Amino acid sequence: MPMPRWWGQVNKRVFNPRALASGKWPVLIHTGRVSGTTYRTPLDAHPVDNGYLFVLVYGSRSDWVRNVLAAGQARLCVDGAEIALTAPRVIDRDEAVRVLPTTVTRPPAVLRIAEFLRMDLVG
Repeated sequence: MPMPRWWGQVNKRVFNPRALASGKWPVLIHTGRVSGTTYRTPLDAHPVDNGYLFVLVYGSRSDWVRNVLAAGQARLCVDGAEIALTAPRVIDRDEAVRVLPTTVTRPPAVLRIAEFLRMDLVG
């Protein structure tokens, strides 16, 4: 896993609430796989052909990733618009680099990010 899990917990409790309040970040709306609770997670969301790509900074074992994979769907709020997404799948760095627009900065190699989540637009 690229980033330590404890940092993810700090991020979840300290930085995510600030990012949500700012309204400047794309927000993924997903349902808890056990609780059924609706969660809102601010993320980097990169548009790709017929969908979006998410950088898995904490790897595919993150709660939000596991929730989305279990549900098979999520919604993404970007600039006030809500976008329905489906068919979540974890892809490797090589595939992510192929589908990301050249204008998107790649995660630094030092972070060792090897997994990305790709989702398709509904319809």
